[in-house]
Amino acid sequence: MLSSVPPIKSAGEPSPWVIDMILLPLSHSRAKHSRGIAKLLSLALIAMAVSLPLHAADSERSVKSRVAPVYPEIAKRMHIGGEVKISATVAPDGSVSATKAVSGNKMLSGAAEEAVHKWKFVSAAEESTVEVSINFELKQ
Repeated sequence: MLSSVPPIKSAGEPSPWVIDMILLPLSHSRAKHSRGIAKLLSLALIAMAVSLPLHAADSERSVKSRVAPVYPEIAKRMHIGGEVKISATVAPDGSVSATKAVSGNKMLSGAAEEAVHKWKFVSAAEESTVEVSINFELKQ
């Protein structure tokens, strides 16, 4: 039954299936399942309410200027490469006010954070959080 449930379209917007299940009165034939459905719906609504502020803080902001990271010499010598994901807090004026490595090799994350901290984003009305990926590739 759950495999036929349409996905949530965007942050805070429930699927039509969830709306129908809330608005449709339960018939006697569904009485056996009504408690389970009610619990499922209440959990879904709580999950949507909890996740809404997280999605509202994240936004897609275009990058105006990027600074390439400096590949750490020790990482080059040890043939360490890969992707580092950085969470960046972007001020309304487009400057990066804070960075934090979310994933990736610790030897590379410092250089990635330092580079992203120098990036400039498009101005916006309020502060936002963006996640960017930096790929360190070893040249053969």
